Amino acid sequence: MQRYSDKLFCLFQKAVPQHVLSRLIGKVAEAKTPWLKNMLIHQAIRTYKIDLSIAEREQVEEYSNFNDFFTRSLKASARPICPDTDAIVSPADGILSQFGQIRNDQFIQAKGQSYSTTRLLGGDDTLAAEFACGSFATIYLSPSDYHRVHMPWTGKLVETRYIPGKLFSVNQTTTKNMPELFAKNERLVCIFETSLGKMAVILVGAMLVAGIETCWQHYYSPTKATSVSFAKEVINLERGEELGRFKFGSTVVLLFKKSLSFDKELANGKNILMGEPLTLG
Repeated sequence: MQRYSDKLFCLFQKAVPQHVLSRLIGKVAEAKTPWLKNMLIHQAIRTYKIDLSIAEREQVEEYSNFNDFFTRSLKASARPICPDTDAIVSPADGILSQFGQIRNDQFIQAKGQSYSTTRLLGGDDTLAAEFACGSFATIYLSPSDYHRVHMPWTGKLVETRYIPGKLFSVNQTTTKNMPELFAKNERLVCIFETSLGKMAVILVGAMLVAGIETCWQHYYSPTKATSVSFAKEVINLERGEELGRFKFGSTVVLLFKKSLSFDKELANGKNILMGEPLTLG
């Protein structure tokens, strides 16, 4: 029965006008009408049990619209960065759904399924070859999580590549039932040069995600346009520094050229906070 309902849910995802619906929700989320934005924020707090006491702005009235609330900044003490400077840290709050080694262009999505790094990176086999013997980690952000994405390791930005695609939900059901889901959805691929070699931080769009922002290119909205690579900029970001943010729950995929030794305390499906260690120092 569960498998049948999961299949129906996936069929529904394919049938709905994903981009139109996401743009519509985006307009509502940007509304500044006080009663409307306050109602939406209060509803989100109740539904997702969001703790505003750790936010820099603790009062609902201090947010200009729902998106302002959803991408809220936290107090500095709320997300301390792992003091071990040799440890790669989680870029976001969420569920560490999968992590491990990349083998010949493939890494695990879910039990019995795998991903092609080439497809995930927009068909660039030259870039994908950089990660052929490296490591990956996938972090799913639910609507209840802190929605800013930070640097897992210090690096210099060498390219930002927007890849259009679908906007399927990225929850547990779709991840298990849609092969190469993240390679089908729209995504923003950020490539960095680091002391460990190439690093890719991939922000995956999803249903109702009305946009992805970075600290160097303000806003990327869902679109059916062709793949776009933005001009290279001299941007250096430190480990733990903010990289970007999601307007709703989604996923971050990390790719590393280097084969990493992950922290022994980690496990697939474990909750993790931004700044907590992914690797052994």
